[in-house]
Amino acid sequence: MWFKNLQIYQLTAPWTLSAQALEAQLSHHPLRACGAYELQTQGWASPRDDGALVYAINGQLLIKLGMEKKLLPASVIKESVRTKSQELENAQGFKLGKKQMRDLKNQITDELLPRAFNVRRNTWAWIDAKNNRLVVDAGSPSKADEVIGLLNKSLNDLSLERVDTAISPMIAMTAWLGAIDAKNSVPHGFTIDQETELQSPLDEKATVRFVRHSLEPADVQRHIAGGKQCTRLALTWANRVSFVLTESFTIKRISPVDVVTEGAESAPQNDEERFDADITMMTGELAGLIDDLVEGLGGMSA
Repeated sequence: MWFKNLQIYQLTAPWTLSAQALEAQLSHHPLRACGAYELQTQGWASPRDDGALVYAINGQLLIKLGMEKKLLPASVIKESVRTKSQELENAQGFKLGKKQMRDLKNQITDELLPRAFNVRRNTWAWIDAKNNRLVVDAGSPSKADEVIGLLNKSLNDLSLERVDTAISPMIAMTAWLGAIDAKNSVPHGFTIDQETELQSPLDEKATVRFVRHSLEPADVQRHIAGGKQCTRLALTWANRVSFVLTESFTIKRISPVDVVTEGAESAPQNDEERFDADITMMTGELAGLIDDLVEGLGGMSA
């Protein structure tokens, strides 16, 4: 398995918890099924579905936040409220007031909840104890905040901050594209792929996107000269991992290049060995990518 998106945080103090100690802390907040009248629950789930809440290998710790939610569409509630309110209005001869409608909606929601389907969503997180990082497989900071919130509750003293580089990704990506026809326009080890987004900082936010399209230097430089800045750029690192970098230093659409996975796929392995190999490979490759990307953006901000 590979993370698809990265929200990256730096721990402000060295990570000292062993896998066993982390397991003990997380065990106070396990995922449980929604009760009959609960809309949502969240808690720690087993990464390997073997009961253990922490998977550890080579100084890397893998955890998984589970969220169970009642699938009760607003349209179903709205239709039930409409039908029931019409019956009541016909019976009493006048329209229901705002408080009556609010109470009716709450009553109907409570009646429907026990019959609603439960759906589960998982968010994976990786604690890189060697580099003091927390990396969350989430496309947006709000999803990562769910993991960080419960991790803070579980550990009490977790201190971290979002990775902030000396050069902002937007400024760097715009400069790389501006020099796309020159040698070494991007940091060593990176190449630009056929996707980017350029956006005007003005109120109208005029946007140009290139998707699976050759980035012709003249076209790109014309948009940059017109004031547009790069907000997304597809890159490949070391001919091993492709991804899209955003202006907020979110890494999206991660995909290992074939050469990275071919060796692991050819080796005969059972499921447990394959999982070990996948996590070892993923954490090793992504740790290197993050290190080189931070360096290419001028290092960590002071």
